[in-house]
Amino acid sequence: MRTIFIGAGKVSIETAKALIKKGHEVIIIETDKAKIDELSEEMDCSFLHGDGSHPKILREVNPAQTEFLFCLSDNDQANVIASLVGRTLGFKRVVTGIGDPQFEDICIELGLKDTIIPSRTISRYLEGMVGGTENVQLSTVIRDEARFFFLIAKEEDAVATKDLNLPADARVICYYRDGKFSLADEKTTFRIGDEVVILTHSKNMPALQDRWQPEPAQEELTDSTSKKNKK
Repeated sequence: MRTIFIGAGKVSIETAKALIKKGHEVIIIETDKAKIDELSEEMDCSFLHGDGSHPKILREVNPAQTEFLFCLSDNDQANVIASLVGRTLGFKRVVTGIGDPQFEDICIELGLKDTIIPSRTISRYLEGMVGGTENVQLSTVIRDEARFFFLIAKEEDAVATKDLNLPADARVICYYRDGKFSLADEKTTFRIGDEVVILTHSKNMPALQDRWQPEPAQEELTDSTSKKNKK
């Protein structure tokens, strides 16, 4: 698989190294040339010097042939902009890293479904330690072809679990409403804005993404671009 990282921070580097060991193709976009020179001595991957939120830079890494775009710079605003640009350019999946939780609602409103907040993940882990219920690493539970899919319920999703019409080997396991966790069953009825977690086979991911994370219509993009050019 082909993965692009924006920002050569600790999370990007550690993740990139792990992917490289597994034989995946990795490209890191970084604004600091000195950091690129340093990392290129120890990492067997490609580097691109530039601003990862700029369309011209992202086009250089061939969006259509890339499975993941991780926007993990140390600037939340830049990550949000890069994610929107990446989605418009056709990256198959865009992941947005934000340090300030206040940006989470904005990401949801913008349709950036794959948003990660490192501080929240760490705090939940530490809370579990204090409570004597340390989190089991996800990799020890979710293996092989199992995948999690997250969606934000819209008006058409405000139905009972059984009426979501999911693939045969996909199940809603839980949901978050107003930040509160709840397990789900067939009688659970969702509300607009609920964060729904689905456990499914990897083969169903494309269909689920097409349904809940559709790419902008190419014709609309073309029309928009032509209008701008006319101006």
